[in-house]
This record gives sequence, C-alpha cells and structure tokens, in this order.
Amino acid sequence: MKIEFTKDQFKNLIKLIYLGNWMINAFRTEDIVKEFEDLEGYIYSFAKEAGLDKYAIYDKESKKYYPTSALEEEVDQYIDEYKDETFWEELIYRLGGRDFVEKYGVEAIKKMTWEERIKKEHPFIEKYADEFEKNGIANLVIKNKRST
Repeated sequence: MKIEFTKDQFKNLIKLIYLGNWMINAFRTEDIVKEFEDLEGYIYSFAKEAGLDKYAIYDKESKKYYPTSALEEEVDQYIDEYKDETFWEELIYRLGGRDFVEKYGVEAIKKMTWEERIKKEHPFIEKYADEFEKNGIANLVIKNKRST
C-alpha cells in the first residue's frame, strides 16, 4: 500500500498520531499499548524525509523515534482543551449519576426504560452543569472522609 501526503497533511498526521498515542498511553506505566507506540515511532521515522524533522528525533541508544518538544508544544493546547472538557464532563455525570442512584436505587433504575432513566437522571446532571458553569469548583466541598 502506498499513501501520499502533502507536507501539511503529514504534519497534521504527525500531530494526530501523537495525540492518539497520548490518549491511549499517557496514563499507563507498565501496560503501554505497544502497537500504538510502535506505530507512532514508525510515522515519526518519515518526518525528516518530509522536511518535518523538528517534530521527531531518533534515539540511537534505544533505536526509536520520539516526539520533540516542538511537537509537544504545538499540540499542548489540544491536550489542555481535552483535559478541561473531560474533567467537567466526568465530574458532572459522575456526581449526577451518584445522586440519581441515591434517590432511586440501583434495582429501580434497572427496571426503568431508557427514556424514563434519561428523563429522571437529567435534572441531576443539569444541577451540576449549572453549578459548575456558574461557580467552577468554588462551592465543591468534601463533607466527610470515609474510613478505609
């Protein structure tokens, strides 16, 4: 198979491959998904040929290609935006879901139709969405510590 890219397309592919592997492996320590890490390195191996060597560097000792700080700096805004959005989304849905379960109970929720569940859970989610939109985490407090 042969695929041809313009320089700009390949630059964007490099950024996408970095972001994709970051999403999959950034939080992992010992369970790195190697096939994505290897694919990232493979794509980086063409950077110099494409005139984009500022994005990838070859390490002779490990015999692998890695992203440069220039690449990381260019994609940082996307990572920051992603983390910010997922933080709020997760916080809202987890707190709303927790309150929904506290009010109705797991067994009652299992018996609800999908439409009923959405209708009943929505006010809990909206409550947190409105609160965090207005106040951020300013009013977020841990009421008590649970013993472990």
